[in-house]
Amino acid sequence: MDIKTYISLDATDMAELIQKKEVAPIELIELSLQQLEKVNPTLNAVTHVRKEKVLEEAKRLKIDDRPFAGVPILLKNISQSLKDEPMTSGASLFKSMISNHHSNFVQKLEDAGFLFLGHTNTPEFGLKNITEPELHGPTRSPWNTDYSPGGSSGGAAAAITGGIVPLAGASDGGGSIRIPASFSSLFGLKPTRGRTPVGPGVGRQWQGASIDFVLSRTVRDSAAMIDALQVVQQSAAFHTPLLPGSSLDVLHRPFKKQLRIAFTTKSPVDTPVSEEAKGAVEKVVRWLEQEGHIVEEQANDVNGVQLMKDYFLMNSGEISSVIEQIEAGVGRAITADDVEIETWLLNEAGKSVSAAKYSASLASWDTAAEQMAAFHETYDLYITPATAFTAPKIGELTHSKEEQERLRGMMAETNNSDQKQALIWDMFLPSLTYTPFTQLANLTGQPAMSLPVHLSDAGLPIGVQVMAKKGEERLLLQLASQLEQTDLWVGMNGEAKLK
Repeated sequence: MDIKTYISLDATDMAELIQKKEVAPIELIELSLQQLEKVNPTLNAVTHVRKEKVLEEAKRLKIDDRPFAGVPILLKNISQSLKDEPMTSGASLFKSMISNHHSNFVQKLEDAGFLFLGHTNTPEFGLKNITEPELHGPTRSPWNTDYSPGGSSGGAAAAITGGIVPLAGASDGGGSIRIPASFSSLFGLKPTRGRTPVGPGVGRQWQGASIDFVLSRTVRDSAAMIDALQVVQQSAAFHTPLLPGSSLDVLHRPFKKQLRIAFTTKSPVDTPVSEEAKGAVEKVVRWLEQEGHIVEEQANDVNGVQLMKDYFLMNSGEISSVIEQIEAGVGRAITADDVEIETWLLNEAGKSVSAAKYSASLASWDTAAEQMAAFHETYDLYITPATAFTAPKIGELTHSKEEQERLRGMMAETNNSDQKQALIWDMFLPSLTYTPFTQLANLTGQPAMSLPVHLSDAGLPIGVQVMAKKGEERLLLQLASQLEQTDLWVGMNGEAKLK
């Protein structure tokens, strides 16, 4: 097999070729490493490679009935720990950390037969919608290396779009699968809360906002991964009933009924939305109408600004908890020099969050979930832009040294909790302006996906988001599969352009 053929295959293709003994796992691993060595010096998508280990594992692998036996995959360098391998979470504080166990998510991937090449780049603690950690440096988009592939699963997105692997581990706590999917022209599905494994020792992951899954090139790969990864995990805080049968079986079925679909292109936090993003939604709306579905312009009733404030308050509390745990582990206080500005300000703001306010912020998620459940009694699907703009340039959303000093000074000058939270809002507002649509599904627990259906005049991708009620991943996959067969679908073109 040559490298061009390798890049053209999705994970399902590779698994089938292995089962038919038309290709050996070692051959796929060697091709994957060949492509990695070619493009990663430019993209900086992969931060750690298990070259010798994975080659040996590929040689020794016995082909069995596991669905992805011998297929190469990369893991995200946060929450997806692999025993005896580095797990930095994009943080300088963890630059020497080695995992002493597999995460439950990684164990399920291993049970499915995947071979692990290593880990992809992520921003510090997964806190940003771009991937530019100080520890590892910025990841660049294969579509145009002046631009970001998004975050926090930006390394995963660049690795797939750069042809290194057909799919990669990702996670989504506020859009971190769907945002890089939108910026990189990939298919990005965030499953229902409780669908996939967490832990060990972590039952909530940002109080249920975050979920581990994959980014993929094709809809069928994500469908197969839903089946391979779904679990009812007794140690987890959240469960969702298992989907029966095969998700692959539903992909090419016609819908049982005419769908009723709502859409909006208005930002839920009253920020601007580009004409490119609006145009992408309008293309999908027109196609749905031509397919005979009922499509209405209708926003939901959720107070988007308040929900985002409550989301940032949760982030503050969670990061303060993380820093306390780190301090206990290292036996000293963590200073502003130890972490990036987002981590530091969230930590400082979190110290003044009362238990009552934290509890009230989580209760607002439940209110939003109730409102969206009522919304979906009328509408089967809800469509918005996945992102409000195409990808930002590298460095555009990274605070300058002067801005960091100003933000630290302002945080230090106030003891008022509300003012601290207002500063967090101001710090994240430029990033939020790019990506205001994705957080809703994280806080309500609903499944949502980004569809690669548009290229801007500048040749940059932008996706369309579709949400469904809890447990309805297969309805999303069914719609995505139908769109995948049309001219609207803008898949990756294989090898990185590296402009």
